[in-house]
Amino acid sequence: MTKKRVCVLFGGRSAEHKVSLMSAKNVFDALDRSKYEAVLVGIDKSGKWLLMDSSRVEGFLLNADDPQKICLAGGGKHVALLPGSGGVFVSVDEPGKKTRADVVLPMLHGTFGEDGSVQGLLKLAEVPFVGSSVLGSAAGMDKDAMKRLLREADIPVVKHITLRAKLKLPDFSGVVKTLGLPLFIKPANMGSSIGINKAHDEAEYLRFARDAFRYDSKIIIEEFVSGRELECSVLGNDDPAASLPGEIKPTHEFYSYDAKYIDENGASLVMPAEIPPEKTAEIQSLAIRTYKALYAEGLARVDFFMRDDGAVFVNEINTMPGFTKISMYPKLWEKSGIGCGVLIDRLIETAFERHETARSLKTDY
Repeated sequence: MTKKRVCVLFGGRSAEHKVSLMSAKNVFDALDRSKYEAVLVGIDKSGKWLLMDSSRVEGFLLNADDPQKICLAGGGKHVALLPGSGGVFVSVDEPGKKTRADVVLPMLHGTFGEDGSVQGLLKLAEVPFVGSSVLGSAAGMDKDAMKRLLREADIPVVKHITLRAKLKLPDFSGVVKTLGLPLFIKPANMGSSIGINKAHDEAEYLRFARDAFRYDSKIIIEEFVSGRELECSVLGNDDPAASLPGEIKPTHEFYSYDAKYIDENGASLVMPAEIPPEKTAEIQSLAIRTYKALYAEGLARVDFFMRDDGAVFVNEINTMPGFTKISMYPKLWEKSGIGCGVLIDRLIETAFERHETARSLKTDY
């Protein structure tokens, strides 16, 4: 059997750059070498695409086991993805030198990777790729657009208001009257809890809004839901399946970046979540409805709040969730009976399936 050449695309200009590096390492370790040949393309913080050494982890990552110091290794060769080529990367420095990939696994989180920008380029290159296409990626990235689409689909979301950087911040008392206290303040386009803070008073409201605007020109202010944080993984294209739900129990005030990636004791993960069977079924159903409403494909993780009275709300979707060794997406599928290696097989299958469907469509008239 001819091995498929799988390009793991990782890094990027996003503030989630280091999370992407950790995800890439976990995927690289889990790839079945009897089926796949790894092609590693790292994107540095300036946006340059680099063909990396795929013989070992040290060839593309330094400090791979340290979430604070992890970084791209040196020595990568500058490459560009050629539109219309079916997945050919051409060398920028050595004209005529090419590297081909049969499928791309874009382990990119946040802006410039999970927001539809790279997905558009991969479509132009006519190469199969894992995950949502342009629309699903963009809708899933923008928390404001996401919530609007979910409300249109009658999927419960918590109350929020949207602000833009060029507009004056609304009066604190009016915000509290609408949303109550405390408040969550978030960049509209960001993941991994970067730029997210919990405000308890006016001083924090002003400071945290300024902080969120450092990461995006649009932010959302959201009501606080007292209750439990639950997550559910989804896999597939037109007929997706949902995993067993899991529960996040942060030891920090909320599930922050530090609680996720830096503090080893930042949160406990309960898998599967200890909830009644009817709530498991409700969350799985809502996860799939959310996935379809937001045009997601391939994979996503859907995050929920469950209030103390049992009411369930969708918090957000992550169309390219973290794939680190502690990430909920692969861990929930493992608890549901699908190990990481098989999961990657399934994801690659969804990429080829969608690519074949797209190729069958007429492009002339």
